[in-house]
Amino acid sequence: MPQRVAAVTGANRGLGLETARQLLAHGLRVALTGRDLDAVERALGGLDAAPGSAIAVAMDVTDPSSIKRAHRAIVKALGSVDVIVNNAAILLFESSDVLETPLDGFRKTFETNCFGVIEVCREFVPPMADRGYGRVVNVSSGAGQLSKMSTYAPAYSMSKSALNAFTRILAQTYRDAGVLANVVDPGWVRTDMGGRSAPRSVQQGADTTVWLATLPDNGPSGGFFRDRRAIEW
Repeated sequence: MPQRVAAVTGANRGLGLETARQLLAHGLRVALTGRDLDAVERALGGLDAAPGSAIAVAMDVTDPSSIKRAHRAIVKALGSVDVIVNNAAILLFESSDVLETPLDGFRKTFETNCFGVIEVCREFVPPMADRGYGRVVNVSSGAGQLSKMSTYAPAYSMSKSALNAFTRILAQTYRDAGVLANVVDPGWVRTDMGGRSAPRSVQQGADTTVWLATLPDNGPSGGFFRDRRAIEW
């Protein structure tokens, strides 16, 4: 088997960084990406990665030109990208109700949490399909689970539901091209976003993401998973 190459967005801390760490442990070469290159480079320095196995790359998922530059840099340094983990996300107006949340709050949230993922996939997925192999893992949330949705963080929750829908369509679009696309709910994790009182560690939160990123060719596509099990939408 060739050594696969993965790119992880929002990889300078939290779940993104732990995902990169676990992918490296699985033998993949990994590009850690984020808007702040200095922060990503510091995160990379803490991984103790083998020479040539990981790089830090600047990528702003809300800027298509930045995404294109990052893709070119990753391919030049590590080779063609086989796995993309869309982990970057923002949480705004967490405690506002749906009608108190300003329209700009919805726009900014969707720009990163949904539209940014679409733009990353627009750049990275077609070359995967051309090569007949790809894994797309979109990090969602239980907050975006329609079957259990409440009033929590309306912009964030709605953006994650939209992300889930996009993933379903992406999976169907590329189902015959060797590209498996799935969504993961990492649970409530102790990160800067999740807070210190969250019950799950980053190691637990990243496990299913890494499992989906390394699926065999007969693995699932178009599903929503928590703890390696399919869950309701």
